[in-house]
Amino acid sequence: MADDERETKPFKFVTGKLAGFDARFPNQNQTKHCWQNYVDYHKCVLAKGEDFAPCRQFYLAYKSLCPSAWTQRWDDQREAGNFPARLDE
Repeated sequence: MADDERETKPFKFVTGKLAGFDARFPNQNQTKHCWQNYVDYHKCVLAKGEDFAPCRQFYLAYKSLCPSAWTQRWDDQREAGNFPARLDE
């Protein structure tokens, strides 16, 4: 296929804008913001269930802010029972 025959497809680039501004995390480093949204999402799901709409905001925020390697490691830790935060409080 020649260069002039390449098909281009639309791409939607999603950034931290989904997380929105949170006054608790005013700095450029959003590591704590990522962590807090991950923990808040899982606390919300445990308390209210996955179908509870407000939990979705935490989900979108942590998916937007956190590297997938981090969330995968945290998921593995939760499954193994050695996650460093209490989610049942």
